[in-house]
Amino acid sequence: MEFLLQHHLFGLVTGLCTFLIIGMFHPLVIKGEYYFGVKIWRVFLVAGILLGAGALLADNLLVASLLGVASFSSFWAILETFQQQERVHKGWFPRNPRRRYPWDNAATGDQEPR
Repeated sequence: MEFLLQHHLFGLVTGLCTFLIIGMFHPLVIKGEYYFGVKIWRVFLVAGILLGAGALLADNLLVASLLGVASFSSFWAILETFQQQERVHKGWFPRNPRRRYPWDNAATGDQEPR
């Protein structure tokens, strides 16, 4: 930590790690919605709360910052999960054939026209 502060690298390292954390959440949202549907939002909520608590308890500034970024990325993933379901409905992403979607016709199991 001393090295990062002394050489003015703290901001760059924090930015790089933030970029990687946000990038990690994109496939988590896509795969989470594919395999578990929108009910995965509860996992993102609990993760966001726990990561936020960890950010409050962390003594290291870098660790606290990254836990905070991960916490709010997890909260953002809740909204993205519901938007991902809409993207699946529009046909932009593949649907899981083993799952029922809200737009499925209960009588025939067919997809409604778009």
